[in-house]
Amino acid sequence: MSWQQVVVDFFTYGILIYSVVLLGFYLFIAVYSIGETRHYIRKSSFTDYSILAVSEKTPSISILAPAYNEGATIIENVRSLLSIHYNHMELIVINDGSKDDSLQKLIDAYELVEVPRLVINHILTKPVRGIYKSTNPVYRKLVVVDKENGGKADALNVGVNVASNDYIVCIDVDCILEQDAMLKLVKPFLEEKNKRVIATGGVVRIANSCEIRDGKVVKVNLPEKFLPRVQTLEYIRAFLLGRMAWSRLNGLLLISGAFGAFDREIVIKAGGYNHNTVGEDMELVVRMRRYMEEQKIPYKVAYIPDPLCWTEAPSTYKILGRQRNRWTRGTIETLKLHKVMFFNPRYGRLGMISYPYWFFFEFLAPLIEFGGFVALLIFAAFGLLDWPFFFALLGFILCFGFVYSTFAILMEVLTYNQYKRHKDIFRLILTAFLEPFLFHPFVVWSAVKGNIDLLRNKKSWGEMTRQGFAGAKKPAAK
Repeated sequence: MSWQQVVVDFFTYGILIYSVVLLGFYLFIAVYSIGETRHYIRKSSFTDYSILAVSEKTPSISILAPAYNEGATIIENVRSLLSIHYNHMELIVINDGSKDDSLQKLIDAYELVEVPRLVINHILTKPVRGIYKSTNPVYRKLVVVDKENGGKADALNVGVNVASNDYIVCIDVDCILEQDAMLKLVKPFLEEKNKRVIATGGVVRIANSCEIRDGKVVKVNLPEKFLPRVQTLEYIRAFLLGRMAWSRLNGLLLISGAFGAFDREIVIKAGGYNHNTVGEDMELVVRMRRYMEEQKIPYKVAYIPDPLCWTEAPSTYKILGRQRNRWTRGTIETLKLHKVMFFNPRYGRLGMISYPYWFFFEFLAPLIEFGGFVALLIFAAFGLLDWPFFFALLGFILCFGFVYSTFAILMEVLTYNQYKRHKDIFRLILTAFLEPFLFHPFVVWSAVKGNIDLLRNKKSWGEMTRQGFAGAKKPAAK
């Protein structure tokens, strides 16, 4: 056997073993998530959220909504957040040095005036220029903070300092929440007796093409465009299967930056958000978990499978590429900052299961896949490729991916069933078939570019232009 063939065989069987292990994890996640989902739905069926909404025993929360150049949608988005059904809450909108008219629009729309307020700087941040409250008692829950630009993490840290309540809820200002979202999000903090719940996260869904009125989703529609629709499928897989399984294992490393609740005391003790990473949401959760492990305090990071939050997904490859590039850089930066946990038994499941999984199958997967594609071209050019084996492996992986996506769609239908028309379910299944050819390669390439940009020390978020919800209307009748 020639050395060339030895290289080909080594590479081929290495990819095969890696793929089998990865797909094995996916299979375990899919099956393991079923029990947790059933348990949550059964338990929630006995909860009367209307009682919680007016109860004096519900924990007080501070909603933190950082905003930068959100003038096009800021009024509608704040109106949506103010309409949330929750008794003890304040809404803190942090204007992160916007260059547009975001602040002035807020002042005019909500009758704001600057007020004196003592702020204890538990976390070092950029200077605060002013704090505003409304003269209209209807908007008594609203606090607007104007600060020098420092990025999303710095804005959130300002919110943590300004917050007056025990729990903080961090949300993207352009998200739309379900009316009972806060009640469901804080419920784990009340239920857990033996462990301290340090964070909870909820499902994020895609709002593109939905009918939105007065800051509320009044009709759920499957996105008309392919890119938002395939992200809808991706989110169903990630949230309904992946995060449910990791929550059951108490190994969840990520609470979506779009919507999550945190124990403010632990956030402050852990040092707040890290403004030196573009993945501040994941990094904070990992650092809070690391803090609890090192202090040997029993704790839990909980997850809510209800569709609680709606957000606008990128509808162009350009914006999508920037988003996935940033997600990749954020993941790598977090893993690098906490590399001491890698296969370290001191950190329990966090070090022995969660961190290694993210290292091998979130960080390395795009690089291995891209490397496999390059090797395929080289082997094919030199006539070294075993074509029958290649097509068998490719067919197996494609079939597994399609079945996995179809299973996620089935779980959605059997649980929360947001897309009730048979036509929409068929379109989701068709999207699952097209995803490996029209979406996944681009995501892999964006992740590879993220690695390259990290090596080039690129720190920017990249502009995330959004269409906004204000213009979302009911689709014309056909």
